[in-house]
Amino acid sequence: MTRTTAAGHLLIYAPVPVYRDGTSLYIERQAVNGLRLWSEHFGRVTIVMPEKTAPRPQGWMLMSEALEPLPKVRVVTVPSAYGAQRFLYALPRQRRRLRKLIAEADYLSFAIGGLFGDWGAVCAVEALSLRRAFAIWTDRVESDVLRQTREWGGWKQQLKSRLYRRPMAWLERALISRADLGLFHGRETFDAYAAFSRNPQLVHDIHISGTEHISPAALQTKLSQLEQRPLRIVYAGRAEGMKGPEDWIDVLERLAALGISFEAEWLGAGSCLQMMRDRVRRAGLSDNVRLPGFVEDHAEVRSRLQRADVFLFCHKTAESPRCLIEALTGATPIIGYEGAYAQDLVADHGGGVLVPRGDAAALAAVLADLSTKREGLARLMQNALADAAPYTDEKVFAHRCQLIRRYLAPVVRPPSDKGPSGRALGAVTGN
Repeated sequence: MTRTTAAGHLLIYAPVPVYRDGTSLYIERQAVNGLRLWSEHFGRVTIVMPEKTAPRPQGWMLMSEALEPLPKVRVVTVPSAYGAQRFLYALPRQRRRLRKLIAEADYLSFAIGGLFGDWGAVCAVEALSLRRAFAIWTDRVESDVLRQTREWGGWKQQLKSRLYRRPMAWLERALISRADLGLFHGRETFDAYAAFSRNPQLVHDIHISGTEHISPAALQTKLSQLEQRPLRIVYAGRAEGMKGPEDWIDVLERLAALGISFEAEWLGAGSCLQMMRDRVRRAGLSDNVRLPGFVEDHAEVRSRLQRADVFLFCHKTAESPRCLIEALTGATPIIGYEGAYAQDLVADHGGGVLVPRGDAAALAAVLADLSTKREGLARLMQNALADAAPYTDEKVFAHRCQLIRRYLAPVVRPPSDKGPSGRALGAVTGN
């Protein structure tokens, strides 16, 4: 894909939080890669992110270190205010700050999702009041995710779902219908929102470079050893209800009952992790299943994805998780519940097998069949890698940047309205 000339000032809102731990700010490493890629296509980049005051999670790095090699990038923070009271208290001041940033920028793109605390939606409203063209970006159908929390959430989550889902759905559609460009990550999200958008575009988001796809030599080693080992099963993601951890364990229990030899691991922390560990112990699967929690080293996660034979997922909501693409780049077929996003990823070469959502017995049957038919599994691995070929961070970011440049041409403003000239911008907090 041809790279555009790096010119113009891009303003984006991304809901990935930064953490204030003591006097320092910390940012997630994959978010830094995104900043680098945006800055390759625009002369200046300002990114607005919510700020939390809390101990930094594993995998976050110092903001000052992250921005040092990115002189064209500025990070501006807004309060992480997902409660109604705190959000409404912060809103007047933050609206003025965001309006000023919008007026200074040439290109505008805002991620939305939520209700209270959704600063992307606030940005969109301010852009509308300034008659500025903007894009809406989203990677899941947030109102549908909230609706489905009734199936596994506690009473507080169920109450929130009943109170907030309809207003949230209305806000999503109202903003998407008024945006000049809809950037919908994955087919699931695209299908949900395209009808409401003036200009819907299917895009993807991935932070793996082409050189990080499994190498031909590593693939050959993986295939040559396939007959000699138990079936290797992996998942990487948060251990939360929407990811279907109970179904995932259910599949493993069924495999054990069928006498299938396997090794499985779930890489990720979350509120359901202890429940998963308890079930594994009660089922007598502790020798077969590893639940290490969060793995900070992204290279280690990629290595484990590439080492695996299948990526087993039981997602319950309309979202477009990057982990499916990451698995495909390791020649690891995706085996899981049907959804437009997963179906689209493997439509060209068939690098996965999908079953109706909620059918854990069907997933177990698929895995049992693949375990006994290793030649078919080997073909599935090669198909998975072929399906992954279009997905590199350089390609997907270049695609989004081209769409923004094409459809959000900057408005020529009088000199008095222009923002400050470019310089090493750094981080600006606004809490």
